[in-house]
Amino acid sequence: MPIEFNQQVIEEFRANGGKVGGPFEGARLLLLTTVGARSGVRHTTPLGYLPDGGERILVIASAGGAPNHPAWYHNLVANPLVTVEDGIFTYEARAVVLEGAERDRVFARAVEADPGWADYQARTTRVIPVVALAGGGPPKASSASETLKRVHDMFRRELALIRKEVTESGPGLGAQLRVNCLTLCQGLHNHHTGEDIAMFPFLAGRYPELAPTLERLGREHEKIAALVGELREVLSTERADPLLVLPEVERLTDELERHLTYEEQQLIPILDT
Repeated sequence: MPIEFNQQVIEEFRANGGKVGGPFEGARLLLLTTVGARSGVRHTTPLGYLPDGGERILVIASAGGAPNHPAWYHNLVANPLVTVEDGIFTYEARAVVLEGAERDRVFARAVEADPGWADYQARTTRVIPVVALAGGGPPKASSASETLKRVHDMFRRELALIRKEVTESGPGLGAQLRVNCLTLCQGLHNHHTGEDIAMFPFLAGRYPELAPTLERLGREHEKIAALVGELREVLSTERADPLLVLPEVERLTDELERHLTYEEQQLIPILDT
């Protein structure tokens, strides 16, 4: 993309918590900052990304099918430590270029989700690289309450993206969309487990009057875990039917939004003291 256009996207992305209009509206988008291979200067580029489960995400160095790899790719090969902005968190990551069968498997998954990647590959003789970005530390936030709100907003955004992707999918649920859903499920499990074994006991010890609130939040965690289990069950079948997946995603979204809103109302004032 032209530098001027990229800069407009970057400014809009940062001003609106990762939301942009135009050709990237409703897309999975991040800002990747690399260190110039020759100049040593930091450069920021808007890129689409794909969840990959666990602690990493994927970016594809398509350059629209151009004959040469994009500059950001050369930069991260020379300097693998990069900065990722996803609109909610900013964090350091390490870039790893996928090779061989792993690259081919992941690229095929991307093509299934968006045939445009295959069009880009068909335009060039180079093998389009796929890069994994693995998080390198805790997200940056100024307070415990800000961290909680940002994590909640991450789940809200991810569910909205998944609902859109499921709605727009074809007759079968592709491998990438399945990964998106399962990544969300694992993220919710990890977040709620962390609250159950660390944050809630800490708050209970310091604020005994919070006992009823924490008990309710614990029960809601169990209910959400059951809904996550039902979503996983639907996803377990080969090429799951989107007509079966969407109601499960909507049930999870509704229940989780009620839970997140209540938790914010009850705990953010405490965490800010």
